[in-house]
Amino acid sequence: MLELFIKGGWVMYPILACSIVALTVAVERGIYFLRIRNNNQQLFKEVSDRLKQGKIEEGLALCARAKGPIATAMSVCVKNFNKGPAKIEKKIEHEGSGILTEMEKYLRILAAIIQAAPLMGLLGTILGMIKAFIKIEEVGGKVNAIALAGGIWEALLTTAFGLVVAIPCLLVYFYFEGRVDDYERKMHGFVHEIIDLSEELQSHAVSAAKKV
Repeated sequence: MLELFIKGGWVMYPILACSIVALTVAVERGIYFLRIRNNNQQLFKEVSDRLKQGKIEEGLALCARAKGPIATAMSVCVKNFNKGPAKIEKKIEHEGSGILTEMEKYLRILAAIIQAAPLMGLLGTILGMIKAFIKIEEVGGKVNAIALAGGIWEALLTTAFGLVVAIPCLLVYFYFEGRVDDYERKMHGFVHEIIDLSEELQSHAVSAAKKV
């Protein structure tokens, strides 16, 4: 394997660097998503119960203990719960992008490697082919098929290595993007339920005030 790597030429080294960076990102994001795992449905139930009872501080404490992007989004909603649905929606729109950015952190690096690794591999192949044809020209075109085939397969090593790096990166990227989309969908669902709850309690308060 090491011999094949060396035969691929200098382009193999930046592709290797890409693979190391991709692995680092994959491990870091994997740990991050494991760390933020929560029973968010149970958390929402407990928080909404506290909100119905007017216990805002207890709701905030629950969100703080749970951590994670959904808990953070709920915390934003709870802090502004008594200010009404419009204020909650405005605040979550402002802070929600930061929550999503944290979940998508480093994924652009994977996206860049997915595109760059095959291109670097192709560059290495083209450079290798150029060298092979220069040698053929130097010997006046008198080269046997075995020597030509050897030069070609050595040139193709970089393309193969680039694809070996890019394909797993693509799968990992789609996996993490799927996790982000799933969290985003759940986050929107819980936020809208809290907004609806705020609107419901606000309308009840208005109705009660009118009766008085």
